Amino acid sequence: MDLTQLEVFLIVAEEKSFSRAAKRLLRTQPAVSQVIRKLEEQVGEQLFDRAARDGSLTASGELLREYALRLMALRQEATSALDELKNLDRGRLQLGANEYTCLYLLPVIAEFRRQHPQIDVTVNRIFASRIPEELDRRSFELAVSSFRPDPAHFRSIAVYNDSLSLIASPSHPLAAAGSTSITKLGNEVFVAHNVASPLRRRVIETFQKYRTPLNMLIELPTIEAIKKYVAMGDSLALVPQLTVAHEIETGELVRIQVEELEFKRVLRLVQRRQGTLSFAARAFLTTVRQMAERLGPPYFSQVERATS
Repeated sequence: MDLTQLEVFLIVAEEKSFSRAAKRLLRTQPAVSQVIRKLEEQVGEQLFDRAARDGSLTASGELLREYALRLMALRQEATSALDELKNLDRGRLQLGANEYTCLYLLPVIAEFRRQHPQIDVTVNRIFASRIPEELDRRSFELAVSSFRPDPAHFRSIAVYNDSLSLIASPSHPLAAAGSTSITKLGNEVFVAHNVASPLRRRVIETFQKYRTPLNMLIELPTIEAIKKYVAMGDSLALVPQLTVAHEIETGELVRIQVEELEFKRVLRLVQRRQGTLSFAARAFLTTVRQMAERLGPPYFSQVERATS
């Protein structure tokens, strides 16, 4: 049986007449009778008492009527729920990011929630290297990445320009100068993130290129811990500018310019190329674009072309 059959059945039961039901449905009486006959064949029971003139239901018909009413109510509930999703009156948005890239999301999420307070937002913490795998597993719809996954399988939108910052405590000897060269960093103690990354490899290769020792004598598990440790003493660290903007503004940390280490980084929102985004995810991308237009650099929104 299907919902259309049940809908006809309920109208016949309500009208207590095949002819009146046919008029209400804008169908012929034989067509309505045929629907009821097929439904009775499927359930294996007679639903209407043909001997009665008032269109009475049999015991089986009464039982089916109860369930049919529930199914119609569920259909209406499902339709209403889908309309609410479409109108962004309800829903959930699942995002993916690591400790660093999550910082880009914070102001965007705040703006998105102001526009759509009924949408719940969850940011799943994930290593950058696992983003493609987790997107394929549909763990989340969108992820923020500092590298571009295979463009044949993933669509990406560049959203933020960032850079690498050498940070120190205000009391560090290099802090007053404000700038230095990489060759003068050979005797400094560096605090490093203990997760390998393409950026870490690039930094190591750059120090090797200038034949300068890179003394990563301390490794910590989070950028937050690295910032606090650097602020305490004489060590240095190389971290994304986005992660220390607040501390530099307040004077807790100092940024030291190093021309040889002026690395630019682009953050991008990534999604499955063959996937269909939810209404909430599409609205989130609209918020991203609006923020880029309003705030300007370092925020922007540019779809990256697929390459062969």
